[in-house]
Amino acid sequence: MIVIKLAFFVAIVGVVLTVLGVGTEFWVELAPSKSFYNNQTCLTAHYGLWKGCTKTLWVSDIDPERESCGPADLPGESNCTYFKFFTTGENAVMFQKTTQKNLNVAAAMLALFSLFLMVMGAICIVMCLSKNIIFFLKPASVCFILSGVLVLLSLLVFHLSVLAFLASDSMVPLHHELSWSVSCIGCAAAVLIVGGILFLLLALPYSPWQRCLPQKDSSS
Repeated sequence: MIVIKLAFFVAIVGVVLTVLGVGTEFWVELAPSKSFYNNQTCLTAHYGLWKGCTKTLWVSDIDPERESCGPADLPGESNCTYFKFFTTGENAVMFQKTTQKNLNVAAAMLALFSLFLMVMGAICIVMCLSKNIIFFLKPASVCFILSGVLVLLSLLVFHLSVLAFLASDSMVPLHHELSWSVSCIGCAAAVLIVGGILFLLLALPYSPWQRCLPQKDSSS
C-alpha cells in the first residue's frame, strides 16, 4: 500500500499542476514592438483559456536589448476581462486580431474533461486504499493516462488557436511566446502519464522482475 500511496502522490502533483495551469491566464504573451506606438508606454497582452489581460508598460522599464514590449510581469496598469466564448459566443479582439472561438472552446473543453478524469481516477485510488481492492488500480491508471493525453491535446489545440489568432490580421505585427502556465500544463501531462503507468504496473498480478527470478534459479 505504501507504493500505491507514492504513485498516488505523483498523480496528485500532476493534478495540482493541471489546476494551476488551467486556472491561470499566462498561456501566451503577445507584444508589438516597444516603439510601435511612438510613446513612452507600450501595450502587451497575455491570455489563457478563460480570460485575457492587457497591460500598459513604461518603455523605460523594458530591457534596452528587447525589441518587443514586455515581459508581462513588469509593473504596469493591467486590465483583465473574461472571454465571452461560453456565454454570448463572441470572439475576443486584441491588437486588431480576432480569436477563433471554436478552437479556444475545444481547448477549454479538453482541459475540463481531463480534470473530470483526474477526479474519477482519484476516487478509484481512494477506494483501493480504503477497501484494499487492487482492481480499482486498473480504471485509475486508464483515467490518469487519458487525462494526461487530453491535457497534451488541449495544449496542442490552444497553440493552433494562437496561430489562427495571429493570422487573422497583419496590420499589427506581434511577437508571441508561450508562458509559464503552458510549462505547468506540459509538466502536468508528463506526470499524469507516468502516474497512470505506475498504477498499471501495480495492477499487474505479478511483478515482472519477480517472474524472472524463478527462471534464473531453475537454470542454475
